[in-house]
Amino acid sequence: MKPDVGTVLEVVGGKLLLEVAPAVGPGYQRQSVALTGILLTMVKEEWERSASRRVEENAALRALFGRAASVVTDPELRRRLGEAAASADASFQISLLEQANAALRTLLIELHAHVESLESPAARALDDEIWSELVASTERRRFGLAPF
Repeated sequence: MKPDVGTVLEVVGGKLLLEVAPAVGPGYQRQSVALTGILLTMVKEEWERSASRRVEENAALRALFGRAASVVTDPELRRRLGEAAASADASFQISLLEQANAALRTLLIELHAHVESLESPAARALDDEIWSELVASTERRRFGLAPF
C-alpha cells in the first residue's frame, strides 16, 4: 500500500473534525480537536500546491527583476537583479524552493526600497508592478477555508 499524503491528511482531519470533536466534552478539548482537524485540512491544501506555488512565485520574481534592470540606478543592485533574473530553481524539493524564494523576496525588498527613492515615471510603474506581485503572492497563499 502506498498512502497518498493528501488523502491521509484529508481523512484524518475529517475524522477529527466530524467524529472525534463532537464526541469530546464541550469546552477547550473539543475546540482543540476541531482546530487540529481544520489545520490538517489546511496542511493538505498547502501540501497539494506547495511546489507549484513556489515555482510560480520564483519565476514571477525573476521576471520582475529582469524588467527592473532598466530602472535601477544602483550598479551593484542592478548586477544582483540580473544574476537573480538569470537564475533557476536547482530542485523542486520544497526546502530548496523555499530557500530560493526567501532570497528572491529579500532582493525584492531591497529593490522596492530603491525604487521608492527614485522620481521617474518608470520607477512609479515598477513600484506598481512590485505591489501587484505582492498582491499576487498573497493570493497564492490564500487558503480555501475562510477566514484563514
